[in-house]
Amino acid sequence: MQNRPRSIQKLPAIALGVAALGTLGNTASVRQDVVVTAVDLRSSEGTVLACLTPSDGAFPDCAKDDNSQKRMVRANTRVTIVFNDVPPGEYAIALLHDENGNGKADKTLFLPTEGFGFSRNAKLRMGPPRFSAAAFQVSSDAPVYQTIRMRYLSR
Repeated sequence: MQNRPRSIQKLPAIALGVAALGTLGNTASVRQDVVVTAVDLRSSEGTVLACLTPSDGAFPDCAKDDNSQKRMVRANTRVTIVFNDVPPGEYAIALLHDENGNGKADKTLFLPTEGFGFSRNAKLRMGPPRFSAAAFQVSSDAPVYQTIRMRYLSR
């Protein structure tokens, strides 16, 4: 090693430094939190069930989506739900105010009797909104904050 010129001896150290800079500049793998605030719940009875999915085919139910994140929190007139470590991509959120705590959306004549809400406060059109209407982007830049207004069709 002593017979080598100095510039060649420093080459491995320089290469490692450049590789480290490339890794630091790569933010594609950075995951973010998605923080949801559900407002306008009509009571503090039961729980709020939440589902975050990247899948158009699994929205709004998420039952058969292995890539979804599900949460359950105690109901109040306003609740906060956090989905941690969400990879960058396109997602949609569905909420259900399960007032009687039976773990499902109760219906009368195909209409929900409990509260519900969707990301971006997507509007209903003869049923739940499409994924594209509720979809939002998660990037590696910053956490995502969504405020979702709960809706009730009865009572």
